[in-house]
Formats: sequence, structure tokens, C-alpha cells
Amino acid sequence: MGKVIAWNIISVDGFFEGTQQWDLRLHEHIWGEDLRQLSLRFGDELGLIVFGRVTYEGMAAHWQNTDDESDIADYMNSAPKLVASRTLTEASWSNTEVTADIVGELSRRKQADDRPIYVFGSAVLTDSLLRAGVVDELLIGVAPVILGEGTALFKPAPSVRPLQLLEARAIDTGGVLLRYAVSAVEAANDADR
Repeated sequence: MGKVIAWNIISVDGFFEGTQQWDLRLHEHIWGEDLRQLSLRFGDELGLIVFGRVTYEGMAAHWQNTDDESDIADYMNSAPKLVASRTLTEASWSNTEVTADIVGELSRRKQADDRPIYVFGSAVLTDSLLRAGVVDELLIGVAPVILGEGTALFKPAPSVRPLQLLEARAIDTGGVLLRYAVSAVEAANDADR
């Protein structure tokens, strides 16, 4: 059975982007060889990349047209991708499907493939998947920067949700990678509230 792993980068004060959509300058403070190697590992092991519509549109625009990081661009362009959207009906990026029933689709795909399913970015989608009890792990890169304002990764939740720390390690840029197991029981309880 596969795992759904939500991957995102945040500032020390918890923001995944600045005050404007796609203000990702915090990434400049964490990107280095360690994160590059992690990104390549994603490409080697993943079975599926999942995006919300907004993240999908930005990622597709970037990875289809970049000359940077060609080895990462190669797997981003060739990997199977799934977009959660109620408004998008078709996707132009190679190997991309669209679904309006992301919870059902991810539950089915977890059963069908034992490779990891990565949710890249997509804070709104990650929140809804956490509430539905679909996320198995959170992988968070904490950039060594305080933004002061922006869009928070985590939305207010109806209850406390304990996590189990699986890994914490410093990386070459001074950032930290945190990997947590998400309790299915706690997440399911939140979904019922």
C-alpha cells in the first residue's frame, strides 16, 4: 500500500508563500545540494505527484519551459501527475489527469501502488486531505528565514492533531527537514467534526 506524503517548504514563522501568490522567495534560503538530492530522490521513488489546480498551473508553466535543473525537469515532465480540481476539465502537461474526487482517487491509488504519492505544495489541498485522513506523512522543509507575513501553510483546525516525528535533520543551507507521521485516527476524527 502506498503512502500519501505532503511536501512543502515554509519559513520559520510558518508561511509557505509571501503576501502575493507565488511569492516563493523563501525557497532561495533553503535550496542547495541537500534539497536538490532530495528532489532527485522523489523522482526515483514516486508513483504519482498530486497538485491542487493553482499549484499545478504554476508548476506546469515552470517545468515545461525551464532550462534550469534539467534532471529534475525531466522527471517532473515525465512523472504521472494528478490535479485536484472542480473547475479544470483537462490538463495540458504531459502525463496529467484531473479529478474532482481527490479523496476517493487517492484512496484507490494508495491501494493499487506501493510507491509514494507526493502532494507538492498545494496548501489548500493538503489541508483538505489532512481533514479527510488521506495524508500519511508530512515532509516539511523549514527555510532559515522569517517572512513576517504571508500565507500560512496550516489552517486553523477543529482540534489538536498530534504528529509522530520520524526524522529531523539539518541541511547544508541551514534549513531543516522535518518528517512526521500523521495519525489516521486523529485525522479521521477531525473529518467527522
